[in-house]
Amino acid sequence: MSAPGPIRARLVRWRLVSPTGADVVSLRDVPATERLRVMAPSLFTVANMVLGLSSVLLAFQGRFRFAATLLALAVVMDISDGFVARLVGATSPFGLQLDSLADLVSFGVAPAVLVHTWALREWTVLSWLFAFLWLGCAAFRLARFNVTVDPMADKRYFVGLPSPGAAGVPIATIFALANAHVGPRLLFPLVVSALPALLMVTTVRFRSFRSLLAVRRIPVPAAAALALAVAAALVLVPGYTGLVVAYGYVLTAPLGWLTAPLRRRWFGDDSVAPDRHRLPSVFLSATPTEAELDEVTDDPT
Repeated sequence: MSAPGPIRARLVRWRLVSPTGADVVSLRDVPATERLRVMAPSLFTVANMVLGLSSVLLAFQGRFRFAATLLALAVVMDISDGFVARLVGATSPFGLQLDSLADLVSFGVAPAVLVHTWALREWTVLSWLFAFLWLGCAAFRLARFNVTVDPMADKRYFVGLPSPGAAGVPIATIFALANAHVGPRLLFPLVVSALPALLMVTTVRFRSFRSLLAVRRIPVPAAAALALAVAAALVLVPGYTGLVVAYGYVLTAPLGWLTAPLRRRWFGDDSVAPDRHRLPSVFLSATPTEAELDEVTDDPT
């Protein structure tokens, strides 16, 4: 066997170095079965990204329902990668960052292109503005999520509408309606795109998908029957079923806020979202200034 060339030799010696000094194990040094376990969640994440890019290309071709179908599959892949990561114990900071980049493609760029090539083709400037609003809000939402992971937060809730849930609104709408021009000319695009985009950057809390699927108060037979009914409805009438699921999820936040006093009275404090812990700003230093220290010192209380 001939000796490896200079380029191959350099590749063999190449290793990752952690900026913190922590040991980094190369995948080449990991057994094949363990390598598959570590990489399994990323395969779903990459599939999510591929589906998002394909949806963008189909939207530019005017094949809107096919593009919406691929985005719906991207939502499934996004939920699956987290489930698989927890199942095999392969969660990592790298996976978190890769998942956010994939989500920005599939639930930031792709919905912006899809809804605005479908609903706002006649208004070039407005189409660009609405598309940028969606993309900017999705990017802000994902960046905020990455840098404000609060260990004290209730894991049953997201802060702001999650980007897959926001993308479900245009996906379901495109399936349900053959024509984008419903009602006043600009009201419909505003409801379909601007409102979900703005909800992504609010601090309104939405139930996580995992917690919704793990509600223990529902008996197992009833939950199974409900799941079968939803699956059958998605096959028979996918458009209107998608509308109920997507818009219903968006409405869970305002309805939850309105019904919180009754749910607390009937089911206890655990049935409502607990008070949020205020985290330090992601833009400003958490170190207090001299003026702020003087105020604390001079405060008689």
